[in-house]
Amino acid sequence: MRHITDDERRARIATRHALAAESPARTPVDAATSVVALHATDAPSVYLSVWARSPGVTVAEIDAALYTDRTLVKQLAMRRTLFAFPRELLPAVLGSAAVRVATSEHSRMARDLERAGLASSGGDWLDRARAGVTAALSAGPDALSAAELRRAVPLIDVTVATTAGETWSAPQVLTLLGAEGVIVRGPSTGGFPTARPLWTLPDRWLGAPVERMEAADGYRELVRRWLRAFGPGTEDDIVWWLGATKGAVRLAIRQLGAVEVSLDGALRGWVLPDDLDTDDLDRGAGNAPWTALLPPLDPTVMGWKDRAFYLGPHGAQLFDSRGNAGNTVWSDGRVVGSWIQDAGAVVRVRFLEPVTPAVRESIDDQASRLTAWLGGVRSPTGYRSPAMRVQERECEHGSA
Repeated sequence: MRHITDDERRARIATRHALAAESPARTPVDAATSVVALHATDAPSVYLSVWARSPGVTVAEIDAALYTDRTLVKQLAMRRTLFAFPRELLPAVLGSAAVRVATSEHSRMARDLERAGLASSGGDWLDRARAGVTAALSAGPDALSAAELRRAVPLIDVTVATTAGETWSAPQVLTLLGAEGVIVRGPSTGGFPTARPLWTLPDRWLGAPVERMEAADGYRELVRRWLRAFGPGTEDDIVWWLGATKGAVRLAIRQLGAVEVSLDGALRGWVLPDDLDTDDLDRGAGNAPWTALLPPLDPTVMGWKDRAFYLGPHGAQLFDSRGNAGNTVWSDGRVVGSWIQDAGAVVRVRFLEPVTPAVRESIDDQASRLTAWLGGVRSPTGYRSPAMRVQERECEHGSA
């Protein structure tokens, strides 16, 4: 059995995720493809994840990919998370991960409606909501905001209590319809770093309806892409990332002919059958020193369930209490620190372990380039790790 060490796994990150200087992404779509899709829950992270992988990219070029060329499309999918997918991947996503999320959300919301006494059949209520929203979008402007849809379809202007003591309202109805692929996030009324999406119909936004794959075919394509970008990984890694069942993952692994390998820590992982050699690493790109500044929820830091091989002892400092990653500083496939912007929008780095002068110089250069690229714009985030909070306090007291 082929053994793949943690060192090799970290070297693969450099080339597969377009983070090494020798193997950058040429376009925003290439950047997304290198990690399957970009996390889009935190709107600025899409831009910052592309910047980290595509030197010289501009905000305008990323905007064009999202809103003009529409080669990147935002879609709720794996683990009820919003991603910016390469457009070509939508048939696989909508037929598998997205429909799984939509089915779960539909059942939960239907039960909530019935418990709240708003409908004798929550499913029928959601059917009427779906019909009302699609009719409003068909008859009205090309795209409407959540507030405009709420006025156009009074049925969805509700507040529904849940058993967890929370509530949901019209935006959650639209989120469900988006997961179903009935509507799609279209143009944004806010520029970087904010996102205020309008909702529209898929055939209007994309020019034609999306032909969905069968669930097994869609899962197989997603697992294939994950193995290409993140492999080797364990079955648990894939199940977690995909938000699917072990049965779906095992079927995909079997259909792909994936090969089992041994990993450090007595783990067993999987790679694609043509990915056992290390030609791209042997050419030097994967072994050359590299550094990176990655934003909250970046796919590289969120890509595996078992993260010890790149987080080392720092995991608790880099993730919030809900398991969301904050900003991270990378050196040769390992996280060595975090970063924030200070009150003047200057990128400040905080190391979590000693680094060499060469690494520090490279990371300082990255910070200077990112500060210049942001051009005085502060990139707010709701995903602030413990390390980031410590650094923010240090900046407030002038000790950073």
